[in-house]
Amino acid sequence: MKPPRDHGGGLDAAIATFGGKRADWLDLSTGINPVPYPLPRLTTAAWTALPDRDATALLVQRARAFWNIPAAAAVLALPGASPAIAQLPRLRDAGRVSIPGPTYNEHGAAFRAAGWTLADDAQDAIVAVHPNNPDGLMWQAEQVTAPFTIIDESFCDVTPAASLIRLSARPGTVVLKSLGKFWGLAGLRLGFAIGDPQIIADLADALGPWPVSGPALSIGAEALADPLWADETCARLDRDAARLDELLLSKGALVKGGTSLFRLYQVEDAAAAQAHLARSRVWSRVFPYASDWLRLGLPPPDAWDRLEAAF
Repeated sequence: MKPPRDHGGGLDAAIATFGGKRADWLDLSTGINPVPYPLPRLTTAAWTALPDRDATALLVQRARAFWNIPAAAAVLALPGASPAIAQLPRLRDAGRVSIPGPTYNEHGAAFRAAGWTLADDAQDAIVAVHPNNPDGLMWQAEQVTAPFTIIDESFCDVTPAASLIRLSARPGTVVLKSLGKFWGLAGLRLGFAIGDPQIIADLADALGPWPVSGPALSIGAEALADPLWADETCARLDRDAARLDELLLSKGALVKGGTSLFRLYQVEDAAAAQAHLARSRVWSRVFPYASDWLRLGLPPPDAWDRLEAAF
């Protein structure tokens, strides 16, 4: 059995090392909005019936409107972005792919598993995580021109003006979206693949029927029809990210980047900083390739005092 890949989360391991129960911990190791979209009331049919075409069509319609998706691009609702990340490399003949990093490691793992070679100068395919996780690097349209292009916008809804969704109408291009991060609904497992109609059709065949649950279809349709909530959330996240920066700067850290959902800091010893916070039941993210990088998500509104005390 292969060892698990490095991710945020991992609270069970933190508990095993530092003690406590899950309810005792403030998990800031992920970039999930701590104030999620309020869940609407669901019909009984959303739980008991197979997801129907009308519910899927409504969700897709609202996704098109919310993200201003070009008419020429196809849209496929997914059980999170992860299935698309795993399957997309298998839908094209293997070649050489560029995945500039350091970045989220699932893309590299999926391309390797499908027989692709990862190379910095690859011309066959490119994966652009936009904005990048963990440093928040933003991409420009002229940088993503490979015949097979995947643009992962799982964190881009905090900066909607920077979206490259307009490129989803290009042949060979797929843009990934997720409701797990900005909407704070990671457990809902809802995402989208948007782009080249042939690639999207092949992906739909690979995933099979009913990839998205009835509750996810209903909740997603409500969330994507609420632009006021999105605007207010962007403003709140910006304020909270600035507050987190101020706290860390006061403790001697340097800001390396990030988004308004997660902040990346340079510290003297990230492992020691993580352990220090963990003794107060606050879990953070460190990286095996950078011993001085510490990443923190945002605390919920009622946990700021606790976070400040942990430092």
